[in-house]
Amino acid sequence: MARWDPGTEERLQQAAVDLFRQYGYEQVTVTQIAERAGLTRRSFSRYFTDKREVLFAGSEQLAPAIAQEIDAAGPGTSPFAAILGALGKVGNLLAAHVKQASERRAIIDASPELQERERTKLAGIASAIAQSLEQRRLNRGEALMLADIATVIFKHAFERWVSAAGQRSFDDCLREVSAWAAGLDSRPR
Repeated sequence: MARWDPGTEERLQQAAVDLFRQYGYEQVTVTQIAERAGLTRRSFSRYFTDKREVLFAGSEQLAPAIAQEIDAAGPGTSPFAAILGALGKVGNLLAAHVKQASERRAIIDASPELQERERTKLAGIASAIAQSLEQRRLNRGEALMLADIATVIFKHAFERWVSAAGQRSFDDCLREVSAWAAGLDSRPR
């Protein structure tokens, strides 16, 4: 096998998902993942720092990408509209590149360790959004609150997209979740 096989990362991800589904995340080792992919543990380490990162590879790019899109919104764009535009653009890119979304979601939902890693990722997104909003001259308290709301909307839109199994666009899910959240205060009590 070639030293730098272009499909190595994908093979490792597929092997990990297969093993996690079969045995559970906690019971699978890096060595088992590498062996299932026909590689060594050392090869695994060239692509991922640990077995969690097989499921979260590339997620470190989400927060800066969302912040960049918010920063690029025109000065007349409201903070919330800038956020929704950014979430839509980045969410669509994510949806186009994520593989085995429902399997990945099931594995994360079954593991407290992975759920914590997911919360850490979302906290990073919220922090990046808040910083971008502060640069748009929102005060810190409002920026933090809006960032938290936006992160929850993003999370639920992505979950709806995963549940739809390719039958709906991420944009549709984002619009639906944000419209529902915006209408909460107008519902009869």
